[in-house]
Amino acid sequence: TVTVTDDMTPAHLRHEPIRVLSTPDMIRLIEQTAIQAVQPGLAPGQATVGTRVDVAHLAATPVGMAVTITVELTEIDRRRLGFRVEVRDELDEAGRGTHERFIVDGAQRLPRLQDKMNRWRAAGAKPS
Repeated sequence: TVTVTDDMTPAHLRHEPIRVLSTPDMIRLIEQTAIQAVQPGLAPGQATVGTRVDVAHLAATPVGMAVTITVELTEIDRRRLGFRVEVRDELDEAGRGTHERFIVDGAQRLPRLQDKMNRWRAAGAKPS
């Protein structure tokens, strides 16, 4: 459960008299909650990465109102984790859907990312 703050509202609507939780921030909270939910069950060196989000943003939640994110692990398929998610504010269901994460090993992930960076640079791209 967190309280919606101004920095969690859409930047292009911050001049409005009533500001509300943005969809990207709702998704960020869902992902953060799913990460925290499974972290104790991971082996050392493992983490999860988001691979799919299918969430309907059903109701606006104004700044100052608390929003509660609930995730339920509903499926484990080798390294793929499936979650049912619900977002409720103090009055309404604000969001509902599913989220998918994948368990990754740091020892395997970092060399692949470094290889991709090397290929990108070799192709003439310049990192920002």
